[in-house]
Amino acid sequence: MSGRDFYAQDASARASWRLAVLMGANSRTYKFALGQALLEFGRGGQEAIPLAEFAAAYSLGLVRHSAQNPQAPQAEKLGERDFLTVAAQESAATLETGRPTERLLAAAVRSMPTMVMQKFHNLRGDTAVPHTFYQLTGTGRHRTVRLTPDLLQLAKSEQAAALAAELGARWNIVETSFAAGIGRSLIEEGVLVDWDTLQLTDKRRRRSVTGIVEATVGFQHGRCLICDDVLGMSDDIAVDHVFPFSLMRRFESVGSWHGPDLDALWNLAPAHANCNGTKSDRLPSPLELARLAARNKAIMQSPHPLRRTLQLSLSNALPGRRLPSWSGFLNAVRMTV
Repeated sequence: MSGRDFYAQDASARASWRLAVLMGANSRTYKFALGQALLEFGRGGQEAIPLAEFAAAYSLGLVRHSAQNPQAPQAEKLGERDFLTVAAQESAATLETGRPTERLLAAAVRSMPTMVMQKFHNLRGDTAVPHTFYQLTGTGRHRTVRLTPDLLQLAKSEQAAALAAELGARWNIVETSFAAGIGRSLIEEGVLVDWDTLQLTDKRRRRSVTGIVEATVGFQHGRCLICDDVLGMSDDIAVDHVFPFSLMRRFESVGSWHGPDLDALWNLAPAHANCNGTKSDRLPSPLELARLAARNKAIMQSPHPLRRTLQLSLSNALPGRRLPSWSGFLNAVRMTV
């Protein structure tokens, strides 16, 4: 699934936002700090924010994250004037006071217009998302970040909290991919599912990466896989085994299960708890399989490690068979049962 196909499923500012956050290239984490600041100011209804004020929220969000995890690949050498170098050097003083130091703020104001603010709306291949969420106007001390009506509406919409959670999950995934000793295993081996915590973990150290729901729901356009209605943050949400896990136990009782691991990410989808309970152990409908195929195709357009996780499933989950598409894969699983 291309970005264009993903957008066509929900031709809206929400889909454009998800394209930028979930499917854009991630050589660093600047765009997540920018997205977080956009949502914060959008919730407050501010249409025009002085660049210095906006940069303060941006740099504070990035410093708070950098205190826990790296914001760029650790093999990358950073110069003394690089913004991440300044952020690391000013981190302690910034966290102590809860506001960026003058040096950090100056570095953010200097770098943002020519770096992250030029790239946020772009996808890989220099294509742009259909909607824009801000404009930078003015010069010098009068530079202003103007939020577009699309951003303001998005930040106050019913899915605003979910969009913020999706951004946070993607930020955590990318940070973990940059971490020494963990990033390599994620990029090579993908993630595992920890059912005790409903978290995705790296395979070697079982370190938590992020929540299953937060990491995947955006690729479903924030909708329940079963009923296709919006999943609200106040809703009771379950992680559905699209092909019921009971199939593995059922086959083991009479012989052996020859299908793929049904506990893997390709078969798991956020759904309303009521929908999941009503579905119980029935097989998925053709419409549910079509939604799952579309969701998995969308994940395959995202950077590592979710993409790698599904690549391995598509290549290795059915012994002796390499299926080129998710539709073919899911139909083959259905034929197995």
